[in-house]
Amino acid sequence: MQNLQSKRFVIRQSLIGKNQVIEVTFKNGKQVTYNHDEVYEVMKSKLDTMNCFIKYKSYTSSTSVPVSVRELMS
Repeated sequence: MQNLQSKRFVIRQSLIGKNQVIEVTFKNGKQVTYNHDEVYEVMKSKLDTMNCFIKYKSYTSSTSVPVSVRELMS
């Protein structure tokens, strides 16, 4: 499977279970790579209560990676 390129950190319901690797390049030039499913498992309990994830089935951040999953980034 090809890595997904993005300009923001993203967790999408449609990507769960696909073992997708996502490469992010933020506006400040910082780059991170992460496994979508690993990050989702860590954030799952929080995401299930967030309005954006319930309504739009996704969570994004255009400026940084959530603190709870920074250790999973490469």
